[in-house]
Amino acid sequence: MSIFKKILIANRGEIAVRIIRACKELGIGTVAVYSDKEKDSLHLRLADESVCIGPANIAASYLNIPAILTAAELTDAEAIHPGYGFLAENPQFADACAKSNITFIGPTTENILTGGNKIKAKQILRKKGVPVIPGSDGTIDDEKIAYKIAKKVGLPVIIKASAGGGGKGMRVVNEPEELANAIALAHHEAITYFGDGSLYIEKYLTRVRHIEVQIAADKSGNIIHLGERDCSIQRRHQKLIEESPSPIFTEKLRKKIGEYAIKAAKALNYRNVGTIEFILDRADNIYFMEINTRVQVEHPVTEMVTGIDIIKEQIRLAAGYNLSVRQSNININGHSIECRINAEDPVTFVPCPGKIESLRLPGGFGVRIDTAIYQGYTISPHYDSLIAKVIVHGNNRLEAIARMIRALDEFHVEGIKTTIPFHKKVLTNPSFISGKFNTSFIEELNAQEAINGATNSPLS
Repeated sequence: MSIFKKILIANRGEIAVRIIRACKELGIGTVAVYSDKEKDSLHLRLADESVCIGPANIAASYLNIPAILTAAELTDAEAIHPGYGFLAENPQFADACAKSNITFIGPTTENILTGGNKIKAKQILRKKGVPVIPGSDGTIDDEKIAYKIAKKVGLPVIIKASAGGGGKGMRVVNEPEELANAIALAHHEAITYFGDGSLYIEKYLTRVRHIEVQIAADKSGNIIHLGERDCSIQRRHQKLIEESPSPIFTEKLRKKIGEYAIKAAKALNYRNVGTIEFILDRADNIYFMEINTRVQVEHPVTEMVTGIDIIKEQIRLAAGYNLSVRQSNININGHSIECRINAEDPVTFVPCPGKIESLRLPGGFGVRIDTAIYQGYTISPHYDSLIAKVIVHGNNRLEAIARMIRALDEFHVEGIKTTIPFHKKVLTNPSFISGKFNTSFIEELNAQEAINGATNSPLS
């Protein structure tokens, strides 16, 4: 059995750079793809070959399956790594790769289909004894059914798109009269973003922790988990800061959630790497939320505390190798934190594309930067506003926080606005430092600052 000779990366930005670096260390040739507005992108400079796949409009380039497959065939790429976003969780793309005799570096088409259908995933896992959030057993076809379920589980409830993610197609309902409008809005958003208007309803649990578990599985059925990540610092369901391990987890909870993650992966006959996402309520009850059938933006924090290169493991698994480690070999060492730095106004979070006139990236002991920016690079308005991920590692959480604050102090960008001030504000907040926070942290802090008369807060 041999590993691939050449891989095409069907993505851009920092994740493309990340994958190219892993490939180079494995001795694998790389092909970068790009739109006609990205000729100065860093991933093109680092790859061995590059192919333009269309205009800046993602529908005509990064979502253009025929163009990507053609680029792979023209360059004799044996495999395609989709990164995250774009086509990473598109079952049609995975299937098209297989039909073209190109290896899709990710889970099976069936895994992606099940993971993309949150209702089906919940039904499977409920039968296998994995706890799920109380709510509908299937889609809600009309308002009457929704009213009955809402009455049964109790308000508030949340309407969710079955094919959704990233905070899209979701509406919280606090009062019965809000239900009809929430369903209509969620349905419209689900059609717009996912092409699938099916919805389901769940009890809306407040003041919870958002916890996810990294898993990896090989063709022989061996499955491991790499500990948990706490992703509770969010704004409008978008993750902003992630860390591993969770500051509130006991060894008992860690063992329990790890067992649930393995059980879920086995129930889904999962292959390659993925993430099982859970909610932890105030009584320490764990509920399955969803499965992400791709590498996550926040995968570096797990790499920092386990020493395992998740991208390399993905590639090896896709090539047919078994897992390189067993569960008994996994040790969580120290603490890691990741801050997502976006080209956005730190007060309004409005995207701020433009040219980077001056740049100084942080460094030093225990600091990692995953980025594709450089001085003189122009941030495009056509794509996601993430420009860098700052990841730190410390012997303990307090050291990791101090190291992150130091790193953000060193991070200097001129020409565009960034969310660095926002992250500094969070990292120095007593509640964050103590680990006493939940998914409502940002909203509650904004409310408190409004009461105190704070102005120009980067948390607004």
